[in-house]
Amino acid sequence: MAVPVIAGLGTAHPPSAGQDELWAGFFSRHFSGSTRAMAQRIFANSGVTRRQAAVSPLLEDVSEWPTERRMRRYQVEAVPLGRQAVERALAEAGLAATDVGLLVVCSCTGYATPGLDIVLARDVGMAPDTQRMFVGHMGCYAALPGLGAASDFVTARGRPAVLLCAELTSLHLQPARTRMDTQQIVSHALFSDAAVAAVVVPDGRGYAVREVASVTDTSTADHMTWDVTDTGFRMGLSPQVPQVLSVHVRGLVEELLTRHGRKLSEVDGWAVHPGGPRILTVVERELALPADGLAASRATLAEHGNCSSPTVLLILDRLARAARPPERVVLLAFGPGLTLYAALLDRQD
Repeated sequence: MAVPVIAGLGTAHPPSAGQDELWAGFFSRHFSGSTRAMAQRIFANSGVTRRQAAVSPLLEDVSEWPTERRMRRYQVEAVPLGRQAVERALAEAGLAATDVGLLVVCSCTGYATPGLDIVLARDVGMAPDTQRMFVGHMGCYAALPGLGAASDFVTARGRPAVLLCAELTSLHLQPARTRMDTQQIVSHALFSDAAVAAVVVPDGRGYAVREVASVTDTSTADHMTWDVTDTGFRMGLSPQVPQVLSVHVRGLVEELLTRHGRKLSEVDGWAVHPGGPRILTVVERELALPADGLAASRATLAEHGNCSSPTVLLILDRLARAARPPERVVLLAFGPGLTLYAALLDRQD
């Protein structure tokens, strides 16, 4: 039976701006009264120094745009960004577009039909019989079920698959209010745009996908939401999210490792979705990780912000390109549900 292996990763980013530049050039005027002082503190303590935006608020204020206009712009911006990521991943894996048997696309920030899956398969030159799957509205953890689906296809069919995660959170800037709730301020301080593609092949060199696992606490379903409104998609983010993660994360990881005869101490690479600084702190504490255990996650948050579904793959790419890439990696991502996903990867040459 074929072992699914991540043989290529490709990343693509729109133009970036500094967090201080974004605050001074736009967001300081987006908030008013006592809310502005609170927002400035949240921006300063976000752990983010730079972010990327396909539609930068420094150049174009979309906060009053209706959802239809945002969706039309999504298609304009997401297609070239996604294509760049896919072509880079295929090049790294040494494959042609016609070799791909399945294209999985994850995105929660835009919808259209024909969608990214159809348009990108056409534009990069995939074969007419390439199967497609679109994973929508799963949020920040979508890369892992997407990776699971791609891996299952590779194992069952013995053909390569491509996973693309593409998010344009900049399109969902919310209108300024006299008093904006803290959840929206946190969202505006953290989120960023990116596209990352992963090529999964049967056997070969790279990171073998041993298992993808999850747990969902439906009693906290209202803690993280992503609502479609007349002015884009609106984030709901409870301050209790880190507390819920603290209840479940160690059990999920230990059970995953135990099924493969491994222990926490044997993991030398951690790609943990940086939903924010508090989430990383909680994961670090609950898993008793060393001081530098989440260095790649924190560096990714600082340089790219929270890009939603592509973020965990950005961290994996950072780990894979290190001078000494880790041998065993655990990916962790969290999102609506409240859902935790984990994946175990082993490096093989």
